[in-house]
Amino acid sequence: MLLSPFMAVAQTNGSVPVGASITATDDSPSCGFLLLLPFSTNGQAYKNVSLGKSLTAASGDLPWTSPSGEFAFGFQQVGDAGYLLAIWFNKIPERTIVWSANRNNLTQRGSTVQLTADGQLVLNDQSGTRIWTTPYLGGSRAAYGAMLDTGNFVLAGQAGANLWQSFDQPTDTLLPTQNLNSGAQLIAPYREKNYSDGRFKLILQRDGNLVMYVTAYPLTASNAYWSTGSSIGSGYQLIFNQSGYMYLVASNGTILNQVFSNPVSLQDLYLRATIDYDGVFRQYVYPKTASGGKNWAMNWTTLPKSIPSNICLEISFPLGSGACGFNSYCKIGDDQRPSCRCPPGYTFLDQNDVRKGCKQNFISQDCGHPSQETDSFEIQDMLNTNFPHTDYEIFTSVDEDWCRQSCLSDCYCAVATFMDRTCWKKRGPLSNGVTDTGISDKALMKVRKGNRTEELAQKKSAKKSDQSALIISGSVLLGSSIFLNILYVFFTNRKKQKVITQHHAMRDMNLQNFTYNELETATGGFDEELGIMYLHKKA
Repeated sequence: MLLSPFMAVAQTNGSVPVGASITATDDSPSCGFLLLLPFSTNGQAYKNVSLGKSLTAASGDLPWTSPSGEFAFGFQQVGDAGYLLAIWFNKIPERTIVWSANRNNLTQRGSTVQLTADGQLVLNDQSGTRIWTTPYLGGSRAAYGAMLDTGNFVLAGQAGANLWQSFDQPTDTLLPTQNLNSGAQLIAPYREKNYSDGRFKLILQRDGNLVMYVTAYPLTASNAYWSTGSSIGSGYQLIFNQSGYMYLVASNGTILNQVFSNPVSLQDLYLRATIDYDGVFRQYVYPKTASGGKNWAMNWTTLPKSIPSNICLEISFPLGSGACGFNSYCKIGDDQRPSCRCPPGYTFLDQNDVRKGCKQNFISQDCGHPSQETDSFEIQDMLNTNFPHTDYEIFTSVDEDWCRQSCLSDCYCAVATFMDRTCWKKRGPLSNGVTDTGISDKALMKVRKGNRTEELAQKKSAKKSDQSALIISGSVLLGSSIFLNILYVFFTNRKKQKVITQHHAMRDMNLQNFTYNELETATGGFDEELGIMYLHKKA
């Protein structure tokens, strides 16, 4: 029987080992052996979490940490929005989250997570309502939990068998020794520091193809924007080994596709692979110590090769808006990260979420009188820019000036692109916008001249104000006229009543006169409503 050399170390440290699974190294899968000890690739000491233990959000409870303290499990506050049940790097200032539960619904102060007496990990909100729990364990019962130094939180059975692990339910990040199984997926966060499901997904399909999709409006598309192109049937995994390599393997261990090949020393550096909110899959390193990091800065640094290398160019489909929202365009910055921008004449719909796209900030050309409006517009050039899939007319053998004038005189034309004596006229909303040095097109954006838009808006506002003033003035005059008429009738009748001392019936008109005293008595001191007025006897 083979014994794990790490068991003695674990017992010396006073921790109960959950066990270790030692296989052939990923660099040499053919020469290895298997110990009947589950869920660790390096045999480490564990700080067990006993049944019944719990943590409460914002209570000051210390998180459950791994033996080295490098990873922690517990509640992490997300701005002022609430708390996220998560796993994070615990020894760096950023406290970077690598896994979370119930990520689309933050919990509030007083929420709890408990390893229950029946071996389930349960998240309750502040009212005690269950909002998340680990999946059904098939009749088995966890005896304890443990936060491992690999960043994996596990529930183990009485005999040490691995019943559940966070590594099997990833969110947006993979860690070394964590593999992605058939059908599993990573979903990007919505925005930086917003951990709810975002717009992009990486999934290992059951046909063996590793694919990246756009998932959410306004970027919706039915096509993948990156894939390995491998369809091998069943029996495969995406392996992320301890040396920093990531590759797709068949059931016999054959490497089918190399995803990342950045060798990293885990002794000196923290390593993670994350699909970011911008839809790019990247590897990051962070020095564990200033001396151990050598030339690395003390922050997360991106390793070479991101997937895809230029998402601005990769996402371009007839449906959906592209890498950014409608009426915007995507550009790769000097840091090799994509940014979403608005073309001339447009502003962001939401400054806090630029991927929602842009809106036109000028009044569109009047299609009823396009020729009269032509002089109110101008063309602004955008080099190396295109908005594919929104063409409605194409003209060949024309020059750029002709293309400009054609767009200016056409009320349907939002932008024209010109290249090699060809003119494409495009209608809004614009989609798939991209600026890149590899694009030869010139975009001719049609916008109103100068402050004309502001002037028209001010005139429109002034016109509304004038109309409102007329309505108010008319209402006041009409109300005053009615009031004066009523007063006139009232005092005229009162004067007549002083002459006629006795009332009598006027048979021909079926009318009757009343004295002032009689009216006062009948109306309860003139408190009865007459039209919109109340009449009261003067003092």
